[in-house]
Amino acid sequence: MRIGMAWTGFGRLRRAATIGSLVVALFGVAACTGTAPGGPVAAGSAPASAGAPPTPTATATGGPPAAPAQVPDVLRFTGTTLGGAAFDAAQLAGKPVVLWFWAPWCATCASQAWTVAEIAPRYRDTVPIVGIAGLGERKAMKEFVTEFDLGGTPQIEDSKGALWKRFKVTEQSIFVIIDRSGTVVHEGFLDGEALTAKVAALAGA
Repeated sequence: MRIGMAWTGFGRLRRAATIGSLVVALFGVAACTGTAPGGPVAAGSAPASAGAPPTPTATATGGPPAAPAQVPDVLRFTGTTLGGAAFDAAQLAGKPVVLWFWAPWCATCASQAWTVAEIAPRYRDTVPIVGIAGLGERKAMKEFVTEFDLGGTPQIEDSKGALWKRFKVTEQSIFVIIDRSGTVVHEGFLDGEALTAKVAALAGA
């Protein structure tokens, strides 16, 4: 009799323990699938992803590289700088370019040289200024560049006049301005103030 009662009590304990385990398990499931402690998800917001990784978004640098700019005929020329380096105008395609035709003995060119030396480094990457020296000796051209601190900009030696003839320049000092599409938008004299204004306008275009 006592054994039966003990067995009955043991069975009740097992049932109580089983029920307790189920309750704990149910609470555990609710905790895994419920909302975060901060409360329910706000209306209109996207639900959290349940397993699948988020779809990657495209980046600004993820596309194919930009095609190189087409070289207009006006920039299909080469030369040698007064420093002895090879120069290829094709590298300037896609940018506005200023060509400055000067001579080393020209007083007007000397007055413009100060402005070129001042603004050329500022606009080197947006509106390159390229000097084309002619009508003189190489030694005098190099002295001119040194005197007016023009070494920071390309200065092409054209003592034989090949580039002057190509651009139909017959006198100094002449500026030939080419826009980014390869169209000549100015050819002629410019004082320092006018040159600065035109270069600034091209840089902002």
